[in-house]
Amino acid sequence: MKTTLLLLAALAASSSALAQKLVIKGSDTLGAKLVPTLAEEYRARHPGVSFEIAAEGSTTGIAAIIDGTAQIGMSSRRARPTEVSQAQAKGVALKPIIVAHDGMAVIVNANSPIAKLTLRQVEQIFTGDVTDWSAVGGRPGKISVYTRNTSSGTYQDWKDLAMKKRDYAKASQKMAGNEQIAAEVAKNPNGIGYVGLAYIHAEGVKVVAIDGVVPSKETVLSKQYAYARPTFYYTNGEPAGEAAKFIAFTLGDDGQKIAEKIGFVPIR
Repeated sequence: MKTTLLLLAALAASSSALAQKLVIKGSDTLGAKLVPTLAEEYRARHPGVSFEIAAEGSTTGIAAIIDGTAQIGMSSRRARPTEVSQAQAKGVALKPIIVAHDGMAVIVNANSPIAKLTLRQVEQIFTGDVTDWSAVGGRPGKISVYTRNTSSGTYQDWKDLAMKKRDYAKASQKMAGNEQIAAEVAKNPNGIGYVGLAYIHAEGVKVVAIDGVVPSKETVLSKQYAYARPTFYYTNGEPAGEAAKFIAFTLGDDGQKIAEKIGFVPIR
């Protein structure tokens, strides 16, 4: 009898621990800095909660909600129609929740003479129509284009917003995250890439004005900046339990202050 009671107690403790663990997967834009910082602050207020955070791209976050392997999926893009269909086929209702706004900044090496580009020039560079900096007012040299990988929501958003849905230049180099793009551009005088606002202060890079506009809180909210976008949490229907509480914290005043401090634009 005593052994049975101990076993039941152990199972109850295990079940309780499992219920207090939040699994969050998806976007590097959200998952590299913002969500870990939010989780750290949330844990300080709720010591019994643990987090598993995997930032491997928006596609993986939406897939995790469809497959039921995470309570929250991070995404820097909206779910595609094919993903919505896949979810519906499994009885999953993908619910998007806007977490914060972001601007995809064009960055070049800090020593580059390039300080501004037009929307057309950005399209030409990332599609490979223009391959030498001298064609856009820079010093002669082959342009090195750095992009996110195909599982990234930013990869697709950039195609939609900056490239008229055209394909990337064949010579473009795919990076796992914002920090990796910034690091490569910082090392390469001929490099160019795009990163979220939380990553524009990386050492060795500078932000380029696009048609005279630089990304900022004001230009992103007003949509003056061409490459502005919302970022999302995805859940299966209405969030419940600890996931709902963490989402409420993210959207509340304290969570939004953290988002702004990191470099995102608050939702209000």
